[in-house]
Amino acid sequence: MNAPAKLSEVTLKTIEFKLDAQTIHAYEGETIFKAAKRHGVDIPHLCYKDGYRADGNCRACVVEINGERTLAPSCCRSATEGMEVKANSERAVKSQKMVLEMLLSDMPDVGYKWNDASSSGAAALGDTTGIKNSGKHGELSDWAERMDVKVRPALKALRREQPKSDMSHPAMAVNLDACIQCNRCVRACREEQVNDVIGYAMRGSHSEIVFDLHDSMGDSTCVACGECVQACPTGALMPKTQVGTQVVDKKVDSVCPFCGVGCLLTYNVKDNVIVSVEGRDGPANHSRLCVKGRFGFDYAASPQRLTVPLIRKAGVGKDPDQINHLNRDTADWSDVFREASWEEAMALAAGGLKGLRDSHGPKSLAGFGSAKGSNEEAYLFQKLVRTGFGSNNVDHCTRLCHASSVAALLEGVGSGAVSNQVNDVEHAEMIFIIGSNPTSNHPVAATWMKNAAKRGAKIVLADPRITDIGQHAWRTLQFKADTDVAMLNALIHTVIEEGLTDETFIANRTSNFEALRDNVKGYSPEAMAPICGIPAQTLREVARAFAKAKGAMILWGMGISQHVHGTDNARCLIALVSVTGQIGKPGSGLHPLRGQNNVQGASDAGLIPMMFPNYQRVDNAAAHAWFEDFWGTKLDDKPGYTVVEIMRKALAEDSDPHKIRGMYIMGENPAMSDPDLNHARHALASLEHLVVQDIFMTETAWLADVVLPATAWPEKTGTVSNTDRMVQLGKQALNPPGQARPDLWILQDLAKRIGLPWDYQGEHDGVAAVYDEMRRAMHAAISGITWERLQRESSVTYPCLTEDDPGTMTVFIDTFPTASGRVKLVPADIIPANERPDAAYPFVLITGRQLEHWHTGSMTRRAKVLDAIEPMATASMCGADLKAHGMEAGDIITIASRRGEVALHVRRDDGTPQGAVFIPFAYYEAAANELTNSALDPVGKIPEFKYCAVAVSKGGSTRENAGFGVNDPVAEATA
Repeated sequence: MNAPAKLSEVTLKTIEFKLDAQTIHAYEGETIFKAAKRHGVDIPHLCYKDGYRADGNCRACVVEINGERTLAPSCCRSATEGMEVKANSERAVKSQKMVLEMLLSDMPDVGYKWNDASSSGAAALGDTTGIKNSGKHGELSDWAERMDVKVRPALKALRREQPKSDMSHPAMAVNLDACIQCNRCVRACREEQVNDVIGYAMRGSHSEIVFDLHDSMGDSTCVACGECVQACPTGALMPKTQVGTQVVDKKVDSVCPFCGVGCLLTYNVKDNVIVSVEGRDGPANHSRLCVKGRFGFDYAASPQRLTVPLIRKAGVGKDPDQINHLNRDTADWSDVFREASWEEAMALAAGGLKGLRDSHGPKSLAGFGSAKGSNEEAYLFQKLVRTGFGSNNVDHCTRLCHASSVAALLEGVGSGAVSNQVNDVEHAEMIFIIGSNPTSNHPVAATWMKNAAKRGAKIVLADPRITDIGQHAWRTLQFKADTDVAMLNALIHTVIEEGLTDETFIANRTSNFEALRDNVKGYSPEAMAPICGIPAQTLREVARAFAKAKGAMILWGMGISQHVHGTDNARCLIALVSVTGQIGKPGSGLHPLRGQNNVQGASDAGLIPMMFPNYQRVDNAAAHAWFEDFWGTKLDDKPGYTVVEIMRKALAEDSDPHKIRGMYIMGENPAMSDPDLNHARHALASLEHLVVQDIFMTETAWLADVVLPATAWPEKTGTVSNTDRMVQLGKQALNPPGQARPDLWILQDLAKRIGLPWDYQGEHDGVAAVYDEMRRAMHAAISGITWERLQRESSVTYPCLTEDDPGTMTVFIDTFPTASGRVKLVPADIIPANERPDAAYPFVLITGRQLEHWHTGSMTRRAKVLDAIEPMATASMCGADLKAHGMEAGDIITIASRRGEVALHVRRDDGTPQGAVFIPFAYYEAAANELTNSALDPVGKIPEFKYCAVAVSKGGSTRENAGFGVNDPVAEATA
C-alpha cells in the first residue's frame, strides 16, 4: 500500500476579539464558547456537548457583547473581528446564576444512586430497590457549586409536579424529575446515532422528553446504544448498572471487545468489577458506542468463568451428540473434568501435542487461534504452530467470514485491507452497502452512514433482506439470494456500455480490462433482471449514479463472502470501483467490514495457513527464507489446512499421513461456529489430544482433554487492529478470577515445554517485547507504530512507516501494491450455490448476527443486559410466508436441512424475502450451524453459510420447552 503525497499545511484564517478585556484569537467561524475554552476560559454550560450541534437552549452560557441589547448564548454565536465580549461581567454572571438556580429549583431534593447490587445485575433486570439518595445532579450541581448558587425557598415552592421514574428498560433508568430539557438526549438519539427514538413533545410547562409515541422506554424502539445516557448532564437518563455518585476505584482506557469497528472506551471500575462504560473520543467512534460496547461488559464477571485448569477424567469418553443437548447455563463440568494444578495441566497439554508431533510428524497437529484476543497473542500463536508444531496448519475465524474477500483483494489490488476508513463516507456522494447489515453488525459504523445520508449522500442497499439501514436508502436492491454476480455484472455492463467508465484510470491503473469488458457483454440489466429480481431500469439508474458520483464507496459484509462464489462476488466489487475510477481518493473505494474485534489484526499477524505475517505467502521463497532467518528455525514451505479442511482431516483414515490427530484451540469455538456442526463436533471428538484455552466452558471445551482458564479482554494489555487499519491499545482494567492466567503466559509456557527457547521479558508477560518483534515482522506496514507511540496516542493507522508518519487513511492513491502497480480485473461468471431449494427443502436459509449478540454468544449471552433484551433464539420470516404456512409470530417452528434440525420461535420480519428464513447463530439452544452447508469457495476456502436449502414446518419442541433452559418468552418473539 502506498502513502499519499504530502499535503501542504492548510492555514486557517483567524480573527482577533476581546474576551473579558483580554485580546484572543479565534478561527473564522468559531464560536465564542470554543475560542474561550481554547484560551482557558470555561463558561458555564449545560445543553452544550463537545461534538454535538450547539442548541443554545439552556442559556447557561450567555455572555455580554458590547453594543448589543440582549445577552447571547456563547455556544451558538460566532466570534467576529473586533468583537468585545464579557463572560464575567456582572450582568452575564447574574444571568448565568439565575439560569442555574431556576433549573436546580426544579430538581428533586435527592439525586440518584444505585447500590452495589446493581453492578451485579439486579438493577439491570428491573430491580428498582437499589435507589438511594445522593443529593447531586451531575453537571448542574457541579456548575451550581462552582458559581456558588443557592436555591431560594420561594423558587422551590414553585417546583413542577415530579414525573414518575420509568424503569421498564433492561439497561437504562429514566428519571425525568431530574430532566432540565437541555435536548442533549434528543440530539444524541436523532442527530448522532440517528435512531429517532427520543423526541421533545408538548409545549410550555407541559413540555417533556418522550420515547416514540410517548411509550415507556422499555416498550419503545430504543436500541440501547446509550448515547443519551452519556449525553445526559443530570442523571435523568442513567445506566442501571451505574454505582451512581460513589467514586470508582479507577478509570481505564481500552477498546471495545466486540465488532471490528474498534470503538475506544473507558471502563469505570470499582472493587475489581466494571460498573459502567463510557465512549472515548477515538478516531473510529468519537465517543459513540452501541448496546454491546455500552452494556455488554459484565460477561467478564460471570460466575461461569473458568478459574482453574481442568483435565478430562480417566475413562470419560467424548460424545459429540451430547453437545446438542448441552445447557450452557446449567451443565456441570465436574462430571467430565477434574481440577488440576497448572503444572499438571501444562505438562499434559504440551506432552500430548509434542508426543503426537514426534510420533506422527508435524502435519498431525493444527491450531486455531482467536480474533477475540490481541495482536500479540495472534502473532505468538501462529509462531508457535509454525516453529513448534512444524507446519502451517494454523487458522482462525477469518476463514469463516472474509477469507474470500481477502483472496480477491490480494489477487486484485495486492492488499487484503480496506482502502478507506468507514467514516470516510462523510466525503462520499454514494454509499453502496451490499451483503451487510451494519445497524446490527457494526452499529457505530452505521451511524456514520446515516449521518452521511442526512447530509445528502445516496445510500444504496443491495441485499436479499431489507434491513434497518434501508430506511435511509435512496434505492434498495433486494436481489434474489445467490445472484450477486448477475446483479453486479449488470452494473458493470451498464457502466461500460453507456460510456461511463473512467478511461484515464482504466488506461493507467488497471490490467485485464478487455477480458472483463468482453465477459460482461452478456450481462445486460435486461438479461439479468429476471435472474436477480431487480428491474433493468433500476440497475441502470444505480450504475449511472455510482459512476457519476464524485465519490462512491462500497462497504460489504459476509453476505458477499460466505458463498461458494464469494471470491467472485468480491472480484465484481473490485471491478466496479475500478472501471469507474472510484478508488484511491477520499469518499471512494472498497471496505469489507470486519466482523470480530481483531479479525483484521489476527490476519495481519499471520494467523492464516498460507501467509506469514503481513500476508507474505509461505511458499514464496524470499519470504520463507526471511522468516527462517528471523525466527532462527526451519519452516514448512507448504500452505497449511484451513478451518474446514482441518475438520475433514481430523476424520481422515489412520493411513492418511496428514491426518490431524491433535489440536490446540485458543479462544475459538468451532463446535458452534463451524458449518455442519454435527460433522465438526464429531471431528473434534475424534482427536487424540485436544487442548482448549478459553474463558468459558464452550461447546468446544466440552470435547477437550485439557482446558486452560485464560483472561477476558478487560483483564489484559495488548493491541488490536480494527476494520479501519488502526492499531489500537487496550489496557488491563481487571485482575483475572481465580487461577485464570494471561493468554500470553500460557502460550509461552506451552512453547517452552515443546522445546522453543522463548523469553519475552517485561510487564504483562512481555507484551511490549512481543509487539516489538511483531512490528519488525510486519515492518512494511507498522514499522512506524512503536509501543511507546501507542502508549501516547492509543490509536495509529497503518501503513505507517516512520515514527513521525501520521498514518495513511486512504491508500492506492497513485499505485497498487501489485507486481505491476495496477489493479488486476478478474471476470466472474454465475456459479450457483452448492445446494439449491427443491420440493423437500423449499426454503433458503440465511444466517447472520443480531444487534445484541455476537459470534457464538459465549460472551454476550453471559452479559445480563444483552441477554435480557434478546433472551431466546428466533427465526425471521415475512408475513406472506407465515400466512401461507398457517403460522403466526411467536409460534414454534422446526427448520430442517439435510444435516440437522432446530426448533425455535418465529418472528415476523417483512424485510426477509419470500422463500427465505433468517436465523442468528449465537444461540446454542438452536444452533443455526447445525443446518449450514460446509461446501467451500474454491479460492478463499470459506464455507457457504449464507445459502442452503431448508424445510420449515409448524410445531416442534424447543430446548426451553424440553427443560434445557430457563426462559420460554413466546411473547418476545412477536417484538
